[in-house]
Amino acid sequence: MNPLDFATRQFFEPLLLAAAALLPIVNPLGGAPIFLAKTAELSSDEHDDLARRVAINCFVLLLVSTFIGAYVLDFFGLSIPAVQVAGGAVVCAMGWNLLNEPDAPPTAARDAARANTPDDLARRAFYPLTMPLTVGPGSISVAITLGANPAPDVRTLITTSIAHVFGILIVVIIVFLCYRYADRLLRRLGDVGTVIVSRLMAFILICIGVQILWNGVSGLLATLHTAAH
Repeated sequence: MNPLDFATRQFFEPLLLAAAALLPIVNPLGGAPIFLAKTAELSSDEHDDLARRVAINCFVLLLVSTFIGAYVLDFFGLSIPAVQVAGGAVVCAMGWNLLNEPDAPPTAARDAARANTPDDLARRAFYPLTMPLTVGPGSISVAITLGANPAPDVRTLITTSIAHVFGILIVVIIVFLCYRYADRLLRRLGDVGTVIVSRLMAFILICIGVQILWNGVSGLLATLHTAAH
């Protein structure tokens, strides 16, 4: 094989793998209605700023999970199934709150006044909009798995690492575009349609949380079964 072709393949294969593995779990199209519902009281400029902050947070969080996530879990003696159980419970709770949230929250005016501060925007951008809405335990688990595969040599390690960075960047750009233009995507639905989509996505979020929780429980039970034998 031509060395150039081999190097190109060595770069694009992990890039596409990272993007293809993370994008369905991050699911920015599915998160856009919930993002819009959680930021409905913000001005257009604040909404754009929040979408940018969430995208940056996602990029940093996925990078950290990919390159040092496995070491952090080892340091605290945690396993990926344990992260999935805890994260799945958080996602379920968030979905349940969204499902039962009133259509016109009585605290909207108060929240709008608070949302004008940069500190409040930064807080909301990370929790709950970045984690667990966009980058949840499922995404973190996949990112950790991507970074845990050992490379045979330093050159491959560098190439694969750069490819993972670009793969994550592709996912983050899609997140930004979906969140940035979420209002335009849902404006055609009208108020009633937006509420219906938001409730539907909240229910799906609960289902995703249950699935993540079950994956974690299954992993823990498998570990116990292996240890028993």
